[in-house]
Amino acid sequence: MKTNIRFAAVFAALLTVICLSSAARADVITDWNEIAQQALLNAASSPVISSRSMAIVQVSVFDAVNGIERHYVPIHADMQAPRGASRRAAAIQAAYGSLRRLFPAQLVFLDAQREASLASIASGKGAENSQSIARGIEWGELVANDIFTWRSTDGLTPAPPPFLGGMAAGQWRPTPVGFLPGALPQFGYMTPWAIDAPAQFRSAGPPALTSAQYTADYNEVAAIGSSTSMTRTADQTQIAVFWNGNTPVMWNRAARYASAQHDLNLSQNARLFAQMNVAMADAVISCWEAKYYYVFWRPITAIRLGSTDGNPNTTEDMAWTPLLTTPNHPDYPSGHATVSPAAGKVLVSYFGDDIEMTLTSETTAGVTRDYHSFAQAVQEAFDARIYGGIHFRTACLDGRGQGTQIGDLVVDRVARRVHAEE
Repeated sequence: MKTNIRFAAVFAALLTVICLSSAARADVITDWNEIAQQALLNAASSPVISSRSMAIVQVSVFDAVNGIERHYVPIHADMQAPRGASRRAAAIQAAYGSLRRLFPAQLVFLDAQREASLASIASGKGAENSQSIARGIEWGELVANDIFTWRSTDGLTPAPPPFLGGMAAGQWRPTPVGFLPGALPQFGYMTPWAIDAPAQFRSAGPPALTSAQYTADYNEVAAIGSSTSMTRTADQTQIAVFWNGNTPVMWNRAARYASAQHDLNLSQNARLFAQMNVAMADAVISCWEAKYYYVFWRPITAIRLGSTDGNPNTTEDMAWTPLLTTPNHPDYPSGHATVSPAAGKVLVSYFGDDIEMTLTSETTAGVTRDYHSFAQAVQEAFDARIYGGIHFRTACLDGRGQGTQIGDLVVDRVARRVHAEE
């Protein structure tokens, strides 16, 4: 009976492999990027945790592939690969090894993916011999273990005591509906991937409660971000909902789309996904450092307590409710607005900004949006948080500044070419 159950589970997972991939599979890098995305969604992983997980997977894949061919400076695993090791087998095992450690509850699903991937490189066009594959598997597992061991001491655990903020005007405190403690404050002091320190690009801070900037931010989000807004258009509502999912997942979809359009090879894909996910992971760390440094209140708190802010130009509304449920962490800066430009900077460095791209909603079945540039998508992710009523504009503006600087640094610093002419 147990054997039949396991067979059914494996068969279902193999069907998922077929559904996950397009008719023309690009390569094992993009295949396993998509499998990693599915593992995140299966686990209902938060965007914050997802940024770390995707960086672990994609750095493992990059260092495994690059360790065999040495076109670029390793990110962490600076070891000697076995002679004749298969790059594709190494990439498969590095991704699988990382995901197996991150999501042990999904082992049946991941085992099925690995089996199908290894079978695809051992037969048909471009088949590799068994010794090369075996050496690639050995190397990929070694790299996956190295990266996972490195990041296991990055500060994610142990979790700190529950963070409840403060009750003074302007201070964050738990918000409706769940009134949960602040999410993952330890990301603010986590070991970065590429930036020198979490506070390296800390923004200047939210505006004073009595300032003209705060007044403008307050009145804007009160009007356009309300659940009953009369000024928000149908398209703006769709944008808010569309970008209210897992941001790292969305940008990895964008990267796969662009990679397929430009026919990137195995090495280029390994580097692209490593750089982009490192940029997003460090953007989250930088953003979370600033969030828990400034501890600024969310619009739902500010507008319901508008009479306490000392500003005569803000009108209190005790019944005000945002379009989207407010996430349980401080307002300033915006995570989406920090992560998206970091990802966008990496993508523009590969493809330029003139691209036709269609992205599919994670939050609403069947909804797609078309983009003519990465900048357009970055701007929508920015605007979405205001349209949704969960961020002030300054939180998005300053987050974008942080994310842009981090993206530039990663492009310049991470996985540099060994020889400039390559």
